[in-house]
Amino acid sequence: MKTIAELKASGNIIFKCISGSRAYGLATATSDTDIRGVFVLPKEQFYSLEYIGQINNETNDIVYYELRKFIELLSKNNPNILELLNVPKDCILKKDPIFDQIKMEYFLSGLCKNTFANYAYTQIKKARGLNKKIVNPVEKDRKSVLDFCYVRTGKRSIVLKEFLEDKKLEARHCGLVKIPHIKDCYNLFYSSEKGYQGIARENANEVCLSSVQKEEEPIALLYFNVDGYSFYCKKYKEYWAWVEKRNEERYKNNTMHGKNYDTKNMMHTFRLLHMAKEIAKEGIVNVRRSDRDYLLKIKNGDFEYDTLVDKAEEIKESLDVLYEKADLIERPDLSVINKLIFKLRNDYYAK
Repeated sequence: MKTIAELKASGNIIFKCISGSRAYGLATATSDTDIRGVFVLPKEQFYSLEYIGQINNETNDIVYYELRKFIELLSKNNPNILELLNVPKDCILKKDPIFDQIKMEYFLSGLCKNTFANYAYTQIKKARGLNKKIVNPVEKDRKSVLDFCYVRTGKRSIVLKEFLEDKKLEARHCGLVKIPHIKDCYNLFYSSEKGYQGIARENANEVCLSSVQKEEEPIALLYFNVDGYSFYCKKYKEYWAWVEKRNEERYKNNTMHGKNYDTKNMMHTFRLLHMAKEIAKEGIVNVRRSDRDYLLKIKNGDFEYDTLVDKAEEIKESLDVLYEKADLIERPDLSVINKLIFKLRNDYYAK
């Protein structure tokens, strides 16, 4: 049992629900339908070396957790998992009576202050990452080693390409000889007849060295900015990998309203922070959002990025005080939880 199709055919699913934006009440016309669930491995597989903790599809829109992994994540107060214990009734697609034994009070604890807030701040990092990529796009035409080579002429340095163009020289007729004890610096020689190796081969990540007679005189001193080139290559790779994988609909939405950050990530930042406050004040994980209008305004780009970050910081700081006063257990009691999972599995196998 390794695929969703095999899992459904097995009949071992004990819980299945609609999660994500549709459960939060934040869905729009283009929203996906996320499915989350819990299953119990067949006895033979659970006790074998073939334990499987999770089964999902390629896009992770559908994810099922094995009972042990589900309980383990609950005990860590994982926000995405904890909310499955209180999804709205209209989102529950299947629930075995055994699942009702998993009570919120066994798990809800002071750990939520950090798990919800930290998860919220990963969303800010994602939004910031998009901000950097939108504001600082990388040209599709990739720069080469030659773009990071500079030549000293007189009292100043100029880009190698500019130097060659000015002198009407060709890079393929250049020869480089490393200067001892001076990092990344080379004597630059030129001859169309002596078979020099040129500056760099096509798609190379370093300069070429040539064999040059001792009596030859260099025409200039060349410096190759290796660190600058390495940084550029990393940035180029990251940017175009992001372009290839980005959600075009979300990207167009973000650029359309002129906000240089991922508004959906920022919306979830505030959803998580608000949920953390509610847990401290009310002892409840409110999945269906009463602050829907405000959250959708964030998603629609009604607020400036810096304003939202400042507000998020303010809420995060307030959590310290709220959780000091909260009527919550410090952390889940693992002895109680171990007894619970033992009973759940025994009850299921007994059926």
